[in-house]
Amino acid sequence: MRDALVLAFILSALLVTLRYPFVGVLTWAWFTLMTPHQLAYGTFGVPLNLVIAAVTISAAVLHGEFKRAQMNVITILLFMFAFWLYVAQQFSLSPVNSAEYFDRFIKTLLFVVLCIQLTDSKLRLHALLWIIVLSLGYFGAKGALFTIVTLGEYRVQGIPNTVLEDNNHMGIALATTLPLILYLRGEAQRASMRTGLTILFAMMIIAIIGTHSRGAFLSLLVFGGYFWLRSRHKVSIMAALMIVAIPTIAFMPAKWTERMATIGEATQDSSFMGRVDAWVINTKLATENPLTGAGLRNSYEKEIAQKVDPVRAERAKAAHSIYFEILGGAGFVGLALYLAILGVAFFTARMIYTRARRAGESHWASRLGYFSQISLAVFCVGGASVSLEMWDGYWLVIALIAALSRISMAEVAPTAYALSDEKRMLWRMKARGRAIKV
Repeated sequence: MRDALVLAFILSALLVTLRYPFVGVLTWAWFTLMTPHQLAYGTFGVPLNLVIAAVTISAAVLHGEFKRAQMNVITILLFMFAFWLYVAQQFSLSPVNSAEYFDRFIKTLLFVVLCIQLTDSKLRLHALLWIIVLSLGYFGAKGALFTIVTLGEYRVQGIPNTVLEDNNHMGIALATTLPLILYLRGEAQRASMRTGLTILFAMMIIAIIGTHSRGAFLSLLVFGGYFWLRSRHKVSIMAALMIVAIPTIAFMPAKWTERMATIGEATQDSSFMGRVDAWVINTKLATENPLTGAGLRNSYEKEIAQKVDPVRAERAKAAHSIYFEILGGAGFVGLALYLAILGVAFFTARMIYTRARRAGESHWASRLGYFSQISLAVFCVGGASVSLEMWDGYWLVIALIAALSRISMAEVAPTAYALSDEKRMLWRMKARGRAIKV
């Protein structure tokens, strides 16, 4: 039954995509974030994502969507990064092993570029934002109920055989979504919708704690701290977080408390030290292959790891770091391009926030720039402890920032400059008044 429902929904969406290509982008985003086919056994393993991508791109070409395409710094960096991943694959130490991850990464970057080009209005941007929030919100609500029912005895995890199956990955993904929920709550016109998003926000926090992930817990602290520093409503924010977090932590089992306590004792934790060994191996692989690295995820291959550090290769676990994964897989050049994308996106969001404030403190672009910046910051901190460099969720946040930059420039810039001219004129009038008075 679930198989039929999934196929019927996707088929209907693709038929609409032939008329409205952006529906295909929304379907693609929903499919890649929720992976519903993994729960429908009849469609398990069927490359529906390729079908969705093919129909969406074809419809976009037929409707001339790419004629309005615009290049910006983020888009250019994405193309440069994709090209360098191709170069790294050509010089991979194990081409067969890295080919799978290269193929996945390139498809993700293609999707991001498509989102940037087709998201050219506030309506489309908000639609894509709702897909992100609802897709991750499903896991958050489900995880919160699971945590409450089991009193936190078991870990909250994602769907098997997906990128978010791991509890650490799920926790970081949920934490990254928290700021986006707050943005939509602020934009909601109906009280019932604001209430629903408030409940979802609280459930996401419970689910994050329920993952038993130390990295996710740190991301939650970063979210609270960053938001507290940047907001004027510090007391209300801390009160809201404490009302949800403290009772949840109180009923969590002792093993959860013991696990979180080891955050300050990382050097004595075998799991963490295994990651450190993997970081060293990735660094050595990049040092020996500074331009292209060893190829994506080739550091996982014991034979390759043993060539650079036989001792650590026996203890090393997965790198569990977006930065070391890129460093070992694509070299220092690949890491530089990757960091450039993250940095440019972060400061672009900051620029949007500052520029849009001139048009009004409550302007939607200003608020989205503010919350998307927090979302990206939370992921960048949490990403230091997880292998989520290929996860579509934060790449969609980057796509939203790039699209918002174009939309806000057309919508906000004239108003902002007009306000600036008005303020300049008022300042001159006041100066003349003071001179006359003297």
